[in-house]
Amino acid sequence: MKTLNWMVCAAGLLVAGVTTEMRAAAPEAMTRMVRMLAETDDAQLQLDILRGLSAGFRGQERLPMPAGWEQVENRLGGSANGDVRTLVQTLSLTFGSQGALKALRALAADPKAEAGARRNALDSLMASRDPDLRALLQRLVSDTAVRGVVLRQLAAFDDGATPGLILAEYGKLAAGEKRDALNTLVSRVNFAKPLLAAVGAGTVPRTDLTAELVRQLRNLRNPDLEKQITQVWGVMKDTSPDMAKEIERYKALYWKGGSTPGDASKGRVVYNQVCAQCHHLFDSGGAVGPDITGANRSDLEYLLQNILFPNAVIPNEYRQTLVETKDGRLISGIVKGQEGGTLLIQTANEVVRVAVADIATREQAENSMMPEGLVAGLGEQQVRDLLYYLGRPGQVPLPK
Repeated sequence: MKTLNWMVCAAGLLVAGVTTEMRAAAPEAMTRMVRMLAETDDAQLQLDILRGLSAGFRGQERLPMPAGWEQVENRLGGSANGDVRTLVQTLSLTFGSQGALKALRALAADPKAEAGARRNALDSLMASRDPDLRALLQRLVSDTAVRGVVLRQLAAFDDGATPGLILAEYGKLAAGEKRDALNTLVSRVNFAKPLLAAVGAGTVPRTDLTAELVRQLRNLRNPDLEKQITQVWGVMKDTSPDMAKEIERYKALYWKGGSTPGDASKGRVVYNQVCAQCHHLFDSGGAVGPDITGANRSDLEYLLQNILFPNAVIPNEYRQTLVETKDGRLISGIVKGQEGGTLLIQTANEVVRVAVADIATREQAENSMMPEGLVAGLGEQQVRDLLYYLGRPGQVPLPK
């Protein structure tokens, strides 16, 4: 049976991986696999076939439903095996099943359902480009169980009501949710204007917008936004005219703190606020930038060069790409690859999947994902604490 399972899995990959035209010319293999799914009670065999089909169809949307799939959906949609249920549901969405859409919407909106299942349902609805998802997301902005996913996904929809809904909840959000909210609000011109108005009014603290978020605002290249940015942050430059002088200034600031310039635990807090979203250090962090655990962190000059001047030397794999969609969303990130007709972009807080057909412009920027001015908004002691923490050989506890 093990050999049969592998053969079926390989067949699934073969049939799913070919073009629609090729599949139409040889439907027998697909028909046999669908029939086998409808008849077998072997959960492992079901998983092998479903995984093969799922891998082959990844990145494709709205494909014709194979003959007999309705029977598979009805029979295995209620399987005791959670993986089988999930794969059947995902494939049913790929085949345009209205029943699967309806079930996922109901699950995502159900406050009594398990939070992880609800978040997965929202991810599946986003992947299937459900036309009713925007309204559902807006209703769920205040739902704490799924709010992080909701805040991220709202960036995909150009709706003037979204900024107000997010800003009304902003004061109640956890730190990670605030980052998700801000990343969404800086993704479109008509989202960014209410955000900057809120910053001007003091309802969103100016310090919550880190350097990469301010750079994203500038990347929108809107004259009205530029005026607002200048009013709040002043004139911003991408490059200091004198690298050596700037490094010496920060060295002096650091050693002004004495023989023990900073507090490592407090520095870890600052690191979590401005660095951890993109960089992995010791036991946690993001994967946008390089893992800095093994970097030459004990060298103060090395640290300052990389923090103050991240664009001095940029490896190709960390160069920023700007993708603008046809409906005006700007996505800044690192292109990780393409699945079918879908582009995968690693942003500061998620991997965004964008249909190539929806892209208006794509531009590789001359700077890295890490912005300059990262520490410009920090107080002197915060800078010392951050540098002191980064120079430690091992992890330190967070403050009590």
